[in-house]
Amino acid sequence: MSESKNLPRRGFLRHSLGSAAGLSALGAHVVSAEEDQKAAPDQFQEPARSLPLADDADVIVCGAGPAGIAAALSAARAGAKTRLFEVHGCLGGVWTAGLLTYIFDFDKPGITREIIDILDSRGARRSENKSRFVYEPEEMKILLEELCAEAGVEVQLFTRVTAAFQEKGRLTTIVTESKAGRQAWRAPVFIDATGDGDLGALANCEWEIGQSIDCPCQPMTMNALAVVKDAKALGKYISFNGTDAFTGEGGHLTAVEAFKGELERAGIEASYGHPTIFHVRDDLVMLMLNHEYGIKPWDAAAITEATMRSRAEVFKIMRALRKLGGPWEGLQIAATAEQIGVRDGRRISGRYKVTREDLIEGARHEDAVTRATFGVDIHAPSKEANAKEPIGRAETKAKPYDIPLRALIAKDVDGLMMAGRCISGDFVAHASYRVTGNAVAMGEAAGAVAAIAAQSKRLPHEIDWSEGAALLEKTRRQG
Repeated sequence: MSESKNLPRRGFLRHSLGSAAGLSALGAHVVSAEEDQKAAPDQFQEPARSLPLADDADVIVCGAGPAGIAAALSAARAGAKTRLFEVHGCLGGVWTAGLLTYIFDFDKPGITREIIDILDSRGARRSENKSRFVYEPEEMKILLEELCAEAGVEVQLFTRVTAAFQEKGRLTTIVTESKAGRQAWRAPVFIDATGDGDLGALANCEWEIGQSIDCPCQPMTMNALAVVKDAKALGKYISFNGTDAFTGEGGHLTAVEAFKGELERAGIEASYGHPTIFHVRDDLVMLMLNHEYGIKPWDAAAITEATMRSRAEVFKIMRALRKLGGPWEGLQIAATAEQIGVRDGRRISGRYKVTREDLIEGARHEDAVTRATFGVDIHAPSKEANAKEPIGRAETKAKPYDIPLRALIAKDVDGLMMAGRCISGDFVAHASYRVTGNAVAMGEAAGAVAAIAAQSKRLPHEIDWSEGAALLEKTRRQG
């Protein structure tokens, strides 16, 4: 269900959805004096005002993480005038602002392979495996900027979508906030790539989160880059260090247990049950140490507290390890993420819902935009559960399964698509498809379909996937 449904109707109309009449004047936040008098004493009535309106785009993408970047590139390469809005000061989302540094389920055709090729040409990727590997976040930032500039994507950073308006059931206009103030933007097609489904929620789409509207949901994690004296001396504590195995000699869980032993020796326990070190390059590593439980990504106060707690935990652990000396001598945090890593955001209701049964059966669809191969990965929803089982599989043995185009098209409002972890799916399926290799593939498909819809004056749900697939085949770089 949609949490926005719980708002009083008058308040909801002010803050989210405008009528056709309100849209033409961009005055959906206007209420009558009579209504204003009835407003609760803890509310402020924002005065009506006109906003500058841009009406020159074919496709508008909100969110420039892995899915949004791919969507914008795909649409622009198809000849669509494309705008891309991002709240942070760089492109890449969790890849860059979130310092993820590790990629899953990435060996797919298209933009994923372009990124791999560029990273390799710059010596910025660790591993021979093209499906899962460590990369350098700063190199990722610049290559994404270069790709968008080359494709002609109109990028605007430091900008957040704050309102959405529709006419006769079709999304037509959004409002953003930035240092430039409030601005309105129109387009035939919009793509929600915010990760947390912000645009879909503002457009009054139904949505779900976690296992229920009140969670439990997967925890958040603050990643950090650290400089060590000698990364080779820490080899047995570093995950995927020369192998891609999860268990066994040199595997991920072996490294995790060894690292936990060092944390115990330092007299400290990480809030994440599988504390992990990744090797980025030379003597630079990434630390994934903490969990913040039960935080909803739209609760600004809660996510602020979670961010500050997690950053404090990272430094506490760093200082404790440094006191051990030996290979930990001189350990220093180089950077903590600007954006805490969010695993569970809104899942916007689409024209198809990817489910646990799809994973079990290895579902196939005629409108499949990508095939997901990553298993179910559910991080414990509480500290108590984390102590027993840090990562669960929901008793689900996943087979490779298709994600259909229909799961990327909003059910409740026309002209809106989704890409990335905010697509339509249930909790268990989301725990598989949420990784960034799938996000890129979904974004690429959404961008192609959005471009076709905008340029042919159709809606996304009127486009057959065969058209989108043919366009991608035509516009993809060969290599």
